[in-house]
Amino acid sequence: MRLTERNLKETGREYALRMLKDNIINLDLIPGSMLSENELSAEMNLSRTPVREALIELSRVKIVEVYPQKGSAVAFVDYELVEEARFMRDVLEGAVVELACKMASDKDIENLKENVRLQEFYMENRSPKKLLELDNEFHRMLFHITSKDQVYHLMDSITIHFDRIRSMSLTVVKDLKTISDHKEIVEAIALKDPDTAKKLMEKHLSRYKFDEEALRREYPGYFK
Repeated sequence: MRLTERNLKETGREYALRMLKDNIINLDLIPGSMLSENELSAEMNLSRTPVREALIELSRVKIVEVYPQKGSAVAFVDYELVEEARFMRDVLEGAVVELACKMASDKDIENLKENVRLQEFYMENRSPKKLLELDNEFHRMLFHITSKDQVYHLMDSITIHFDRIRSMSLTVVKDLKTISDHKEIVEAIALKDPDTAKKLMEKHLSRYKFDEEALRREYPGYFK
């Protein structure tokens, strides 16, 4: 696993959950790999209890599977769960981007444009992990602009299936449309055009469907 430092006010359970999610999304913990509480506890310098609690929480959203007497494993990619996560994001982000057309200030729009410029830089320099961070930040900014930070937090906690597919696409799909989608969304917000912004967001969140063939070809053992 790749580990980052524990945040100052982060509990052991919160740290274990964040590290497990990050490593699952970024494929450092690949689908089907077994998860040992003892090994994870030692690696993260935690007791077994917060690790067990994090695994239980991840099992509730079906990204971790628990096998009695055997232990836990990272779930294989299930496109039904990916679609369910996409549906949630589509409903919430479609509404949020409409609100952003009414609420975004000139400064907000410039911040979104700066985020997209950074995405272009890291795309040219082939840094998928940084691209995913900036992609997440772009969407988080829309929720912040519309004063819906808590909604973003709740959505983010259960859309891990969708996020894992996004991470895979960043390393596999050659004609990636993510950045051009973001540019068009920002333009619609700047023009205060909620109908167009909502349609663009729906198209943006549905692109994973067209990437499925390439992903299955690159990662044949990762799917349910």
